Amino acid sequence: MTTRLMSRIENVQKNNSFSGTILVKHKNDVLVHTGYGYANRAEQLNNRTGTRYGIASGCKIFTATAICQLVEEGKLSLETKLSECLDVEFPHFNENITIHHLLTHTSGVPDYFDEEVMDDFEELWIERPMYHMRRLHDFLPLFQDGHMKFAPGERFHYNNAGFILLGLIIENVSGLKFTDYVQSHIFDKAGMTDSGYFALDALPGNTAIGYIDLEDGTWKTNMYSLPVQGGSDGGAFVTTTDMLRFWDALMGRKLLGKTLTTKLLTPHAESEDGNFYGYGVWIGKKNESVLKYHVMGYDPGVSFHSAYYPATDIKLAVCANISTGAFDMMMEIENELSL
Repeated sequence: MTTRLMSRIENVQKNNSFSGTILVKHKNDVLVHTGYGYANRAEQLNNRTGTRYGIASGCKIFTATAICQLVEEGKLSLETKLSECLDVEFPHFNENITIHHLLTHTSGVPDYFDEEVMDDFEELWIERPMYHMRRLHDFLPLFQDGHMKFAPGERFHYNNAGFILLGLIIENVSGLKFTDYVQSHIFDKAGMTDSGYFALDALPGNTAIGYIDLEDGTWKTNMYSLPVQGGSDGGAFVTTTDMLRFWDALMGRKLLGKTLTTKLLTPHAESEDGNFYGYGVWIGKKNESVLKYHVMGYDPGVSFHSAYYPATDIKLAVCANISTGAFDMMMEIENELSL
């Protein structure tokens, strides 16, 4: 199986010039762990099994886990209203928005990057330079005076601003900077020793630079395309090994007890294309049974997928430092393993 799987992975890599690292494990057995392409193209430094990658929205599950930890401690309720836990003026927001709504993308709050009307992430930084975006409150001017898109609970609409609000709630309730909270309460507890919310202008060693390939065959880095430092809606850096450590810690209840782990992994909302969403995690179903728990992230120069398949106890992480490719790689792995 491992030989066939490697062969299929290498075929995909050749066809789409995949650049990144792939890890697939069955229980404790490593089926594949390999890297392709360059972490630094100018210096021709290879992507390796221990390379760190940005994962964009793939880290929303860390934010959801942090919120659930605070709920477990009795500092919040999932039905706590936004107005009750955040002292910020939102003149046009519905007063009935709850933490549950924010976690499930059903709040209806305006987004700072609305994928229904915008397709170029770099447009955001024309009037507000990305190098100023270092803390969660820096994002508030981008959406806090906006109008609701729909009433809370009415429907699912993927929303980054809602997770910015969740991060601000974590800071307000815990008294810690969001990134410090995640480091001590999630990364450290899960043994994710190589992960963090690193600033793009101060990346540590063994971290892949994100690349944007242009139509004329040239490329540029993503340094001027993203907020300089990630936060509660996206932008953490992980290794493939650390990402699987997170799944182990979550499923092994090292981060949350049974009740809140179950709540986080319960399908609470359904998207228009028939996919289900829990708290910070996508949930794939087949014949009413859970097929996989799945996180993903896409930004300019970032492509990421990671999943846990409960029926087979298989886990995978596909991290890429290019804008596309992780999805095709994950699908090839799923097809070979009949997942």
